[in-house]
Amino acid sequence: MTRRVGLYPGTFDPITNGHLDIVARAARQVDHLIVAVAVNAGKGPLFNLDERVAMAEAEMADLIATQGVSIEVRPFETLLVNFSKSCGANLIVRGLRAVSDFEYEFQMAGMNARISPEIETMFLMASERCQFISSRFVKEIGRLGGDISQFVSSRVKARLDEKFSQLA
Repeated sequence: MTRRVGLYPGTFDPITNGHLDIVARAARQVDHLIVAVAVNAGKGPLFNLDERVAMAEAEMADLIATQGVSIEVRPFETLLVNFSKSCGANLIVRGLRAVSDFEYEFQMAGMNARISPEIETMFLMASERCQFISSRFVKEIGRLGGDISQFVSSRVKARLDEKFSQLA
C-alpha cells in the first residue's frame, strides 16, 4: 500500500488556531503530514521565514505529543507541485473558510492537477469555530491592541506582542 503523505502549504504569518484545526484534521487522513511554510515575499509577511517556521514547529510539537500524529514543518520557495514531489507528497491539503476562498483554491487545484496529475488536492472546510479566523485579521486586531488570545496560541500571541512592541 502506498504511504499517504500530505502537504499543507501556507504563509502562516502567524499560524492561527484555524490553521491548527486544519492540521489536526488533515493529519488523521494521512500517514505523514508536512506543514510547508512558504517564503511568499509578495504578501509582505510580518514575521520572517525562520520565525514562521519556528512558530509552526512549536505548535506542531503540541499536536504530535497529544495526538500521536506524524507531522513535520519545512520551508519552501518553489512551485508547490515541485516541492510536493521533492517531499514525496501525493496529496495537497487546502483549508477553506468561506465560499469566497473556494474559487481561488479551485483554480489553483486545477492548475496543479494539469501540471502534476498524480498529486491530489483535498479541501477541508474550517470548523465552525474557526471559519472567521485569518492571519491578516489577527495581525490587525493585535496591532491595534485587541485581544487575540482566542485566535492563536499563547506562544504565538507572545511573539505577536513582542513584534508589535518592536515596531512601535
